Amino acid sequence: MVDKELFDEWPERYDDWFTTPIGKIVKETEGELVAGLLATALGETILDAGCGTAVFTMDYLSAGARVTGLDISAPMLKFAIRKAGGYPFSAVRGDIRQLPFKDNSFDKAVSVTTLEFVAEGKESVDELFRVVRPGGRGVVATLNSLSPWAARRKAKTLKGQRHILESAYFRSPDELLALSPHEGVARTVIHFAKDETHERAVVIEQAGQARKLNTGAFVAACWKKPS
Repeated sequence: MVDKELFDEWPERYDDWFTTPIGKIVKETEGELVAGLLATALGETILDAGCGTAVFTMDYLSAGARVTGLDISAPMLKFAIRKAGGYPFSAVRGDIRQLPFKDNSFDKAVSVTTLEFVAEGKESVDELFRVVRPGGRGVVATLNSLSPWAARRKAKTLKGQRHILESAYFRSPDELLALSPHEGVARTVIHFAKDETHERAVVIEQAGQARKLNTGAFVAACWKKPS
C-alpha cells in the first residue's frame, strides 16, 4: 500500500540532496543509465510515472520529449511544475498502480525510484506497458536488493532508526526483470559507497561497470512492447 503523504514534506530535501557532491555523481551516473536505456528522441511522448521533483524528468525534456509527469504527491508535482517551466511538461496526480490514461497513449514510459514504495510491482509494470504504444519501451529503475547500500538501510531499520526507506521493497535485477513477461535487459550502477570522495567514487564506478557487476545500488530494466 502506498502512503500518499510519505513525500509531501520531502520536495526540497529530496531535490537538494542531488546538489551535494555525492548526490551530483549519483544523479549523473543514474541519469546516464536511464537515458541510455530509454533512448529519448525528439518529439516523443513520455510518461514519467513517479516523477517526484522532476530530477530525472528534466533529462527527457532536455532531449526534446513531451513529458507527462505523474506522482501521488501534490507537493512533489508542484515542485516539478516550477522546475519544468517553459518545457512541454504536464503534471497529473495519480497512482502508478492504476494509471489514469488510455491504452497506447505514450511512445515510452519510465519510472525511476518509485517501485521501492510499491508492493504491487507486477501490476505497476503492467500498467506502464498498457499505456505504451506497440513497439515502445518501458524503463523501470529502483533500488537493488543485492547492493551494500540496501544492506545498510536494512540494518538501520533493524536498529530502530527511522528513515524514508525503512519499509522499502528492494528488488534484485532478476526480480525486477521478472515483473514483466516481455524479454528485457537490466543493468546496475552506483558501485561506490556514500562516503567516498568524488575522485574515488569515479574510479570505483568505472571498475564496477567494466566488470558488469550486478550489485550496484541502482538497478534499471528496459523492455520493448511487442508491435
